Amino acid sequence: MGLHAVTPAKPRLVYVVDDDASVRKAIGRLMRSSGFEVEEFASPQEFLDQPADPAPACVLLDITMPEVTGLEVQEQLHARGHQWPVIAISAREDDAARDASRLLGARFFLRKPVDASALLDAIAWITDARA
Repeated sequence: MGLHAVTPAKPRLVYVVDDDASVRKAIGRLMRSSGFEVEEFASPQEFLDQPADPAPACVLLDITMPEVTGLEVQEQLHARGHQWPVIAISAREDDAARDASRLLGARFFLRKPVDASALLDAIAWITDARA
């Protein structure tokens, strides 16, 4: 019996919202190489201004961005009725931000640098839970 790569049964969309270009690109490459469809956004406003896609998706959201924080993005998503699951990521260990993000519905809160296996496991759990 040979080993087979696990490929998502249907395209799964991952929005990556992070102002750090190197983080955004690295996560985008990881997602694409793992069989996910990815849309990358350099700013929260760029993400919020895009037309809503009704396809099942999840959001990888940096919490500590200038101007508009990840927490404010989560509030906007709720206000607009979006039910996309959120995985919050942050370079800082901040209990208050983690707790606030979870209260706003974040399924996971991961610290940068994000462990690739932990991130893929979190996304797999979220997408399987929504399938």
